Amino acid sequence: MKQTLTGIVVLLCIVTALAAFGAGWALSGSPVWLRFATLAAIMLGIAFVAIALINGALRRDASGLRQAILAVTPEQQETRQQLGDFEDLWPAFDVARQKIRAQIAAVEEERAKLAAVLDSMQDLVVAVDSAGRIQWANEPMRRELEGAVRHGQAIVHTIRDPEVLLCLQVALDDGLQTQRRSTSLKPGRIFEVNAGPIPGGGAVAVLHDLTRIEQVERTQREFIANVSHELRTPLTSISGYVETLLDFERNLSPQSREFLETILKNATRMTRLTEDLLVLARVESGENPIHPSAVLADKLVRDAVASVRGIARDAGAKLDMGTLDTVKVLADGDAITQVLSNLIENATKYGRPTTGEPARIEVSVEIKGAYAQFRVRDYGAGIASEHHERIFERFYRVDKARSRETGGTGLGLAIARHIVVQHGGKIWVESRMGQGSTFAFTLPVVQG
Repeated sequence: MKQTLTGIVVLLCIVTALAAFGAGWALSGSPVWLRFATLAAIMLGIAFVAIALINGALRRDASGLRQAILAVTPEQQETRQQLGDFEDLWPAFDVARQKIRAQIAAVEEERAKLAAVLDSMQDLVVAVDSAGRIQWANEPMRRELEGAVRHGQAIVHTIRDPEVLLCLQVALDDGLQTQRRSTSLKPGRIFEVNAGPIPGGGAVAVLHDLTRIEQVERTQREFIANVSHELRTPLTSISGYVETLLDFERNLSPQSREFLETILKNATRMTRLTEDLLVLARVESGENPIHPSAVLADKLVRDAVASVRGIARDAGAKLDMGTLDTVKVLADGDAITQVLSNLIENATKYGRPTTGEPARIEVSVEIKGAYAQFRVRDYGAGIASEHHERIFERFYRVDKARSRETGGTGLGLAIARHIVVQHGGKIWVESRMGQGSTFAFTLPVVQG
């Protein structure tokens, strides 16, 4: 193109000089303004011609450069046309072109790997854009919906389950992670739905199938409930006959009496265990519905303290009531009294200080915002932090030997947690070694 421009410039200089000379000779007798106007018109015309010629030369070389950049195969590169003055720039263009192609290939490879991983998952995954249109779905999702997934189609036309749609809507509108439970996506199937926003707009939902897990748990609960129910009758008979022998048989030897007392002790423990198993099975299965109503929080504390005061006295524990805020909470009185009684009874068993002094227990309730916070505090040895998360699990014991000695079943805290969660509250433990423990739970305050 450089030669082309040089030729154009030389040609235009010659044409301009000839035109100026000719115009000056032809208009030698004309007024000065006419000669300047004629010369300006000639120069303007020559400028338009020059622009057109230069534009054509640039477009021709740029077209060759574009075809060279778009060339894919080596054969196409070898047969590319000359690029004119762009020929010197071609190596830099070629390096940039190769880097961009390599980056695009790497991105496509990563995308293929991610798609393979998501397709191999057992969970169902679907992504939507900011307008709620399906952008992507993995193979399990497409298989479960039997080909109903259409890219670009509104999600509501594919999935009608309200829980899934609500999770996605919250993620799109508020940018929050949400979790819900879906029971109507497929007949007889239960899914845990987790949805959240994705960078650049849109949201993704992951559906985990809980059907098999819940079926197994239901079978286990039914088995435990049936076994516990069947054990209750013979255990009652054993305890009754042993108590009768101990009370009325005067010819028992000391050794026989000791044996019978051991039998009675273990039968009583097994009876408590079966009773706790039956309660836990009912609570977990939802067969033990609660009946919340507005009740005074301080009355719940007083009732619970009154029900276990005898146990505390027998254990030599000092049981006090601390702050008792007068506020109404939404609660099933019997269920919450059972929770408080379990916590106080545990404190009498495990809250004894290492110094050997009698256990000291304090029960209180205070308003904390929209909730009432119930606290049962002891001043015993405390619980190590590694047990705090697991202490509310079934049969989890911090000190197994001590639990067997005190006759604990390992189910009281699990039952308490289920009851508190049923009421919309939460339960936790605060403890430091050597400084005692506090078991606390919340219940919603009745507004208005």
